[in-house]
Amino acid sequence: MILPIRAFGDPVLKKMAQDIEPGHPGLKELVADMFETMYAANGVGLAAPQIGQSIRLFIVDASPFAEDEDGTPTEEAHLKDFKKVFINPYIVEEDGEEWGFEEGCLSIPNIREEVFREERIVLQYQDENFTEHEEVFTGFAARVIQHEHDHLDGILFVDHLAPLRRRLLNGKLRDISRGKTDVKYKMRFTPVK
Repeated sequence: MILPIRAFGDPVLKKMAQDIEPGHPGLKELVADMFETMYAANGVGLAAPQIGQSIRLFIVDASPFAEDEDGTPTEEAHLKDFKKVFINPYIVEEDGEEWGFEEGCLSIPNIREEVFREERIVLQYQDENFTEHEEVFTGFAARVIQHEHDHLDGILFVDHLAPLRRRLLNGKLRDISRGKTDVKYKMRFTPVK
């Protein structure tokens, strides 16, 4: 089932998400619905808070980064099969040179800004079977994970922008929260007061 994506301004996007336990009610269906929702919106990642669930869960499918628009393999060709579920994830280490990349977010449609992130992370997480993992991610995989992990801590990509740049976007962000945006996917708007 395709779920509505919460727009900028929804309080759930600014909350610290809670860990979940094995046997979490409806988890398998929730994960399936999140993938369906993400694909319907042409996203590469989706965090549970973006669909109104303040739990530490996000999904990614970074295969769009594996090919250029013309279908030519990119330097990130190893992302072709990078489809994962992350439960109770925590970044335990970040290092490497920060690099900029223009990011967007399904909760903040039609705004893309350059965000600088470290190139390597170590992530502890559980998969959909609650098996524990500690894994190193680099490059675009690390970036996508950092972006989605931020959602679990109540951080949006615009929070990484310089204060002046953020102020320049305030009008557009307010419009998004009021539903004044052109999107081709299902959204839920909660106006900022």
